[in-house]
Amino acid sequence: MTERVVKVGIASYEQQKARLMSIARGERKPSPDEPKIWFSSIESFAQVLSTKNQLLLELIAAEKPSSVAELETLSGRKGPNLSRTLKTLARFGLVELHRQGRTLVPRTVYDRVSVELPLLATTSNGERRGVE
Repeated sequence: MTERVVKVGIASYEQQKARLMSIARGERKPSPDEPKIWFSSIESFAQVLSTKNQLLLELIAAEKPSSVAELETLSGRKGPNLSRTLKTLARFGLVELHRQGRTLVPRTVYDRVSVELPLLATTSNGERRGVE
């Protein structure tokens, strides 16, 4: 089986908006190897993919729990906290939450995360500047 890798990019909100607008205007076409998930800062990336959340993703991938309740037992994390974390991970496309009847089943989407962090950022008018 092929390893599923997602590329993550880190860019300010302004940079992300400028990128999306240029795509929408047809000025650029995103290449297949560009990041699929974007974070506005290294801090937000670190918060979502904290060590605790990485371990949770690893647990979901390895154990394939049949429900969030089973994952709660396996992980030792409490329901409300676990639900919030899963919703955040789902919002960023790192997990999928499938409904099977009344049961919610978590699944990992990727096997690995690759981070792209440019040392020179581009401003909204296309000029290059150092990352602050």
